[in-house]
Amino acid sequence: MRAITVEPKKPGSAKWEEVQEPSAREGSILVEAIAVGVCGTDVEIVEGKYGWAAPGKTRLILGHESLGRVLESDPTGRLKKDDLVVGIVRRPDPVSCPNCAVGEWDMCRNGQYTERGIKQIDGFMSERWRIEPEYAMKVDSSLGLLGVLLEPTTVVTKAWEQIAAVGQRALWEPRTVLVTGAGPIGLPAAMLGKQRGLDIHVLDRAESGTKPDLVRALGATYHTGTVASVGFEPDVIVECTGVGQVITDSIRFIGAGGVVCLTGVGSGGSTSGFAAADLGAAAVLKNNVIVGSVNANNRHWYKAGKTQVQDMNSESVAANESTPLEMTSGQGTEYRHGGSEHDQPGCDSKQLSLSERADLVEVRKSHRPQSLRRCSGPGTSSTDSGSKADGERDQAIVGFVGLGTSPDTTP
Repeated sequence: MRAITVEPKKPGSAKWEEVQEPSAREGSILVEAIAVGVCGTDVEIVEGKYGWAAPGKTRLILGHESLGRVLESDPTGRLKKDDLVVGIVRRPDPVSCPNCAVGEWDMCRNGQYTERGIKQIDGFMSERWRIEPEYAMKVDSSLGLLGVLLEPTTVVTKAWEQIAAVGQRALWEPRTVLVTGAGPIGLPAAMLGKQRGLDIHVLDRAESGTKPDLVRALGATYHTGTVASVGFEPDVIVECTGVGQVITDSIRFIGAGGVVCLTGVGSGGSTSGFAAADLGAAAVLKNNVIVGSVNANNRHWYKAGKTQVQDMNSESVAANESTPLEMTSGQGTEYRHGGSEHDQPGCDSKQLSLSERADLVEVRKSHRPQSLRRCSGPGTSSTDSGSKADGERDQAIVGFVGLGTSPDTTP
C-alpha cells in the first residue's frame, strides 16, 4: 500500500511511498480511499511548520479531508460494504476535559486532542485506511466525489451555530451578512447563509473570474475593496481570511448588536493605526460580539451532510477548479499555494450545478490505480501576515487526490 507521508517539522520530507497496511487496532472499518482534500494545513506540514507523528513513529501519513468506500461491513451493522464514508478528524483528549467528555472535542480546553493527518494519528492520504465506527460518517451516495467537501462544510456549520447561539442574548433579527473571502470556507459560509434566507454579501479582492460568478450563482452580492466600502453595516460578518486588516475592519464596521465570527487563522501583520482600546470601545458601545470558531464535532458533521444534500437538490455545491497534477511511485510531491482566501485571483473554487456534475465523471475516468492524482488549489498563507500553522485551522482549501475507484457522479 502507498501513502503520502512526511517527517513533521522537517521541510521537504514528503514522500509517496510504500507503507504497511493499516492495523485493525486503528479501527474495525476498512476503507478504500477515493479522494482527499488538500488544504493549507497540509501545505504547512509539508513545509515543516507543523505536525506531529504518532507516538513511536517518525513519519506521519497526511490527509484530514477524506472520502472513501467501505471494503468490509461495519461489525456494528451501521455501515455496509460499498457505502461512501468520510472520517471525522479530531479525537477527544485522553484526560477528558469537560467538553471532550460530552463529545464536544471541537471545544477542547486542554489542547490534548489528536487529529487524523495532523496531530499524532495517521491521516487519510493512503490507498486504504481504517477508522472506528463512531468516527465514520456515511455520505449520501448522490454527492459522489463532492462528499470530500464535507469536512470544510462542517467548519462553517459550526460557525453558523455559534452565531445563532450568540444572537439569543437579546432580541435580534439579522438580515444582512458580509462574508470576507470568497474561498472554500467563504463560499460554503455564504451558501449556508442563503439557506437561512439572509441577504448575503461576499467581499474579496478578485475583480473578475470565477469568484464573482460563484457568488452571484449563490444569489449573493459580490464586492471588492474593503469592509468599509461595502456601503452598509452588516448584522453578521463571517471572517474567513485571517488577514489582520480585514479582522480589524470587521470589528470596526459591524452594525450595532452585530456578531463578528472569526474562522480564518493568521499571524502577525499590521493594521492601519486603529488602537486596540478604540476597537474595544466600538464593540462595547454597539453591544457587538466577536466569537472565534474552529473545528467541528459529531453534531456539525451530521448537519453538514444534510446541508450538502439539500444544496445538491436545490442547485449547486462548491468544488475546486484546478489543474490536475499526477504523481506515480518514485516521483516527488508537488504542492502549490498562494495567498490568503481573500487574495486568490488565480486559483478559485468552482460552482457545479446538477447539469455540470458530469464534468466530474472525467475525474472518475482519469483515475489510475497505480497513480496519485492531485488538484492544486489556493493555500491559506496570509499575504499581509503569513499563515499560522495550526491544527485547529478553519480555512480548508480543497483539492482532490484520487486514490481508488471513484463513485458514480452522474445525475
